Formats: sequence, C-alpha cells, structure tokens
Amino acid sequence: MINKFEMEIGGRILAFEHGKVAAQAGGAITVQYGDTMLLATATASKKPRPGADFLPMTVDVAEKAYAAGKLPGGFFKREGRPATEAILAARMIDRPIRPLFSKTIHNEIQIIITILSTDRVNPYPAMGIIGASIALAISDIAFNDPIGACVIGLIKGELVVNPTYEELQTSDLELLVAGTGSATMMVESGGNFVSEAILLDALELAQEVNGAIVEQIDEIVAKVGKEKWEAPAVSKEELAADKATRTEVGEEFLKVLKSPGDKATRQARMDDVMDGTIEKLSADHDPLHVKTSLYALETEAVRSTILEDGSRPDGRKLDELRPLDSEVGYLPRVHGSGIFTRGETQIMGVLTLASAGERQRLDTYALETEKHFIHHYNFPPYSVGEAGRFGFTGRREIGHGALAERALAPVVPSQADFPYTIRLVSEALASNGSTSMASVCAGSLAMMDGGVPISAPVAGIAMGLITDENDKSKYAVLTDIQGAEDHSGDMDFKVAGTREGVTALQMDIKVKGITFEIMAEALEQARIARLQILDNMEATISATRDDLSEYAPRMLSLKVPTDKIGAIIGPGGSVIRGMIDEFGVTIDVQDDGTVVVGSPDRENAEKAEAAINALTKDVEVGDKYTGRVVRIMPFGAFVQILPGKDGMVHISELAQHRVPDVESVVSIGDQLEVMVINIDGMGRIDLSHRALLEESNEGGGGDSGSDGGERRESRDRGDDRGPRGRGGDRGGDRGGRGGDRGGRDRDDRGGDRGPRRERRDFDDENRGPRSDRPERSERSGGDDEGSRDRGPRRPAGGYDGGSRRQGPPRRR
Repeated sequence: MINKFEMEIGGRILAFEHGKVAAQAGGAITVQYGDTMLLATATASKKPRPGADFLPMTVDVAEKAYAAGKLPGGFFKREGRPATEAILAARMIDRPIRPLFSKTIHNEIQIIITILSTDRVNPYPAMGIIGASIALAISDIAFNDPIGACVIGLIKGELVVNPTYEELQTSDLELLVAGTGSATMMVESGGNFVSEAILLDALELAQEVNGAIVEQIDEIVAKVGKEKWEAPAVSKEELAADKATRTEVGEEFLKVLKSPGDKATRQARMDDVMDGTIEKLSADHDPLHVKTSLYALETEAVRSTILEDGSRPDGRKLDELRPLDSEVGYLPRVHGSGIFTRGETQIMGVLTLASAGERQRLDTYALETEKHFIHHYNFPPYSVGEAGRFGFTGRREIGHGALAERALAPVVPSQADFPYTIRLVSEALASNGSTSMASVCAGSLAMMDGGVPISAPVAGIAMGLITDENDKSKYAVLTDIQGAEDHSGDMDFKVAGTREGVTALQMDIKVKGITFEIMAEALEQARIARLQILDNMEATISATRDDLSEYAPRMLSLKVPTDKIGAIIGPGGSVIRGMIDEFGVTIDVQDDGTVVVGSPDRENAEKAEAAINALTKDVEVGDKYTGRVVRIMPFGAFVQILPGKDGMVHISELAQHRVPDVESVVSIGDQLEVMVINIDGMGRIDLSHRALLEESNEGGGGDSGSDGGERRESRDRGDDRGPRGRGGDRGGDRGGRGGDRGGRDRDDRGGDRGPRRERRDFDDENRGPRSDRPERSERSGGDDEGSRDRGPRRPAGGYDGGSRRQGPPRRR
C-alpha cells in the first residue's frame, strides 16, 4: 500500500512517500522538496557483530549523475568514489543520529541515502537527515527518537528557512540544525562574522521548525511503522564483570588521572592499570566485558572530577586555555608557513599560491562550479604516537578540512582583488584534542606570512560539556578540551571567528540534546577564549606581510572588453598558446574579460601584459609597428604586427624604388617597420614600409628621384616616362601596353601579351576589386610619388622575379 504525506516548510512542500519502492529494506521512504528527491533506507543485521563494543553503523550518500541529467565522468562513465560533498553530507547525517541509539546495540546498521533527482535549487543534506530519521523510525530497528533538520540563512538581515542554492550565494549565514522539538543534537554552520546573538536566534527558529517535522514523522510512524525489536539489556555476565572490575580498580583511576605528566605519560600509566586488571580478571570474566567496564570507569572518573572538584585531568580551571605558541616562516622555500601549538596539539599550516587558472573545478549539484580557496587537512598516525595506515584520506580528515576551510573562507580575498588560487594544507604534527580548530589558527598564520591580504586573522576553539546524568541542571562548560575530555564529555562544540564575529560553528552532542542556556554560555566562553588566542597570534605577526614570498608566482590582473577575448585566444587557441610559450607565463581568461597573467618572473609577466594590451587595442590607420615577416608571396609580404594579427605589405609598398622580387628586400623572420595605410570593411590590414621611408625622407625624395603622380587603375605608364633617376636611360617612347612594346634596356619582353587576367585576392579572403580600394595616394597618406604620371592601375597580378605572372597568385 502506498502512503503519501506532506507538510509546508519555508514556503515549499516537503513530501514523503512510503510503500512504492525498496519494500525489502528495513525501512524506506522517499523525500521530495521541490524537484529534489531522494530515497532513504535503513537496514540492520539480525545479530550483533562479534567482538563489537560500539555501534557499527555506517551512513552512505550516493549522488547519482542521472539525478542532474549528466553522465558520470571518467573512462568507465560510472559513479565511483563518493565526492567530498557526499562524504560531508553522510557525516552530517551520522552525527545527530548515532547518540540516540542504546549503548547495548552492537548490530550492524546501514543507512543509504540515494539522490534520485535534483532541481539544483534545493540542497539535500537536511532532507537526508530527515529521510534517515524516518527510515529508522518506521523500521524494525530499535530506534525511537526521530529528529528533524533544517537550514537557516541570514539574507539582508532576515532569517530564512531552507534557503535555495541561489539564496545561499548572498546569505551571511548557513546554519544546519538537527534535533527534536525540545533539544538540539547537531549544528553545522558557516557565516560572515555573525554575532552570537543572531546565532542563538537562528538556533531557536530551527528548533521550532524541527519540532513541526518531528510531529509529522510521528504521524508517519503511527501509520506505517513496523514492530521493533528491543535493544538488548545488559547481561548478567557483563554486570558481574563490571562489579569485579570496580572492586579491583577502586580509586586507582582517579590517582592516575590526577598524576602529573603529559598525555603519553598518563596514558602509559592508564594502560598499565588496564592491562593488569584484564590479566587478573580474564580467568573468570570475558576480557571484552572487563575492557568495556574499564573504559566506563575512566569516563566516570573524568566526569566526576570535573563536576565535583572543578578540576580537569591536566589541572586547569574550567575556562582556562592550555599554553599557546605561534610561529611563522618555519619552512624556507614554501610561499608561507605557520605553526600553531596549543598544549600538546600542534598544527603546521603551509600556503601555496598558484595562477587563477588552477582554481578547483567542481562537479556538484550546487550552482558553484569552481573555487579559488582550498584547504586540506592531514592527520598522520604519528601525531598520536601510533603506527597505522598512512596516505589514505579518510572521512574524518575530509570533514575537519572542510570545517577549517569554512572558517577561513570569509576573510580570504576574492580573485578580483588577489588573482591567485590559494591552497592551505594543515599537517597535524601532534594531537591531544581540537586539531581542526588549531588548523584554523595555523592557516591564518600561514596566509599572513605569505602575504595573502586576509581581512582579519581567524582563531578557533573547542568547547566541551559535562552534565550530571541525574541532575540536568548541574553541568560544566569546558574551554579548550583535550582528548580525554572530548572522549568522556557530552559535547564537542567548535567555534571559529575573528574579533568581529563567528565564521564557523560545529556542535556534536552525545546526550539527548542541550538547552539554549548551555549553548549561550558555551558561545560566550568561546568568544573570550578566541580573543585570547588572537592576541597570541597577533603578537607573532600583527598584519599580513607587504610582499609575497620570493618563490611565489607573480600575478597581474587586467580587464579587457569581452569582445576582445577572441583576439587574445586566437584560432584554436593559437595566440594565447604562443604568448604562453614566448613569455613563459600562465594566462587565464575569464568570461567577464578579466585576464590574469602569472609568472615566477615579474618582467615576463609585464611583457605578456603589454602584448595582451596591444592585442586588445584597436588598430587604426596611421599606427606604426615593428612587425615580423611571417609569410612571403609573389605579390607582397605578410607581417605580424601583433600576436595573431597580420597585415600585408604589397610589393609596391616595400621600398621607394621598384622591387623586382619580394625576397630581395625581406625574408621570413625579418623585423620590419610598417605603417597601417588602410583597413577594409572586413578588418583586413594594408601595411606600408615605403610610407615610413618617405616620411623619414621628408616627402619621399629618397632614392627614387622621380616624380610619381597619382597612381591610376591602369598599368599603362604613358608613352614617355622620361628618366627614372636610377639605372640610366630606359628608352624613349615605350609604346602602348597592348601591342609591340619595342626594346627595353634590360630585356625584350616582346610581343602582344593579350589581355591581362583579373587580379585575384592574395589571400583566402575576398578583398574586392582594386577599384574599390583607396588610391595609392590616399593609402600612403600623400600624393607625391615623383613626377611620373603612371595613369590608372589595372587589376593585375604581382611581380614574380621581374616577370609578369600569367595568372592570379596562388591561394594559401
């Protein structure tokens, strides 16, 4: 039987459907918000996992390419390893649900969230939490505390429920909250310097929304929920082992916890106590039960010492920070580095700057397609004194890296202001609690050391909570928790920000929710600690360095008209590749006309910048260039005046005298000074070298020594040309063009050559008939070509080694 349910949230319908798909799963539900739709399933093994003393639950999110109407990338065109966004979503689903299970459940539980459709309008993480909660609640699994989830945004000062992807682009807050109607279980947030007061208002609004969702889930469970198996009770064997363990250990744990020494020393003493106790009791009791009791005793000892004595394992006060140390410039050749140490937690932040073109491309359901700021976090096993698997990036590392990136992103300059791709890597060198927040501090130090103009340094702090199980009004909020307090406590509350406000917040609760009063107290205590940490960091480096590292690339940013982008790129990318090869630079061209040039050598970057400016400048008649001869044809030479922009120097424009052969004047690769004498309607450029020679000789006296009147369309040079001024007397009456021309001084070309063919274009493009082009006097900027009246010029071919071609020039 198919059952449908729906409710309104944020002005849109949140719809649920049960009974149509995945009928054999322990629990299955589809959740739809707009056109974003997912399937949530929950299934458990029938028996506990042997040897497990924890809850073996896994959460997987499968982002399907078909949901967005795409093919998967790669050779096989099949979904592979989950994307970062899917891993982060899975962690957000796991964190609020795990504490709600009984500690006696050791069955394997698997939750799978499959994204079936996305409208790229509505984000799915909150829907995934709701779907997982419903799938567990309607299944036969022993889970009886459903939760809701929603996102709160802050747009133009107004709190908005479940903002869309587009709205999140302009939102000052993205706060995902999961919880029941009366208590908050998990918070994940990023913001632009949001005040603690606004955060509390947003949390209160989220709790109201989640309360309504939980009411809807209760209605669904009442109608379609299955009968549940009960969580196993504590066995007699476990009770006996626990009693024997407590008798054997007695007050020894408290002595070890209060003993002086660092983490490793205390842990070694604790291990000795545990190993001795297990060895003594293993003959009569299951070692696993004894070990479980020892861990429970350790947790009780830590909690009771804090609640009753106000004393912490390392002797600090409840609101006291561990010793702080900041250092910059530790690594000699990197672009920026910083080491931040807090107690026994130490992080090294390393900065790398690259060209804007190396920004990360994203293939997600969100609107954002690329990002220029990237943070990665590494947690090697040596940081906790262990030998273990190395080189694989786990979910925890991805989650911690994303949290620190979210905390630092609001202070990172845009690419318009700082045209670099920025990568930060946080290396956990030593760990005893809150390496993610130490990564925020080390990242700030590294960027300031590297000259990145961040708007303000960011610091992070982890807060903890210990509550009395019997009296909820009795609690202790801890500042700067370490490993033992994190393990034994009820809350891990991480807050990062500047002096102005909060940039990131993450809260994980191990009990069934906390009150707003506790959260308000934790936020205020975190603010005070954050300011103390910033004081320490700013004592080391008070502001971003004025200059980048000498080993960092130099980037120059310029803006060009968007209609000139094609000129920069060139046919098939030939122009931009040519500049990259010639100057040894990187060039990134964006759709809005922003061009970023990068090079380790600033001089080369400036040369490339000048070339781009020249490319985007409009060529005008009268402009002068020193170009390079790139091609020679019988009728003239093609000269590259700008990268990707050529013009033609006709053979008659190469010199002031008659040129018998183009190659007698220029060769390929020669540098030639030219002037633009004409640009036709199709943008083709006519160049002249002769015009510059005439200009330098103040009117063209030069070596021609003749008076050449206006050039006419005909090649008929008249009956009597007179002396040439060079080469002696060429003869008197040469006769007409059409008939017998008589002898010549050099050779007799003789005969009636017949009509000339119509001149064709010298290139692949149609330049039009000669009559449509300006007269020579107009093109060269003057009409004084000597005393020769050459008559109108006919359409004709060029010269070829001193003889007339019988046909048109070959097309290239």
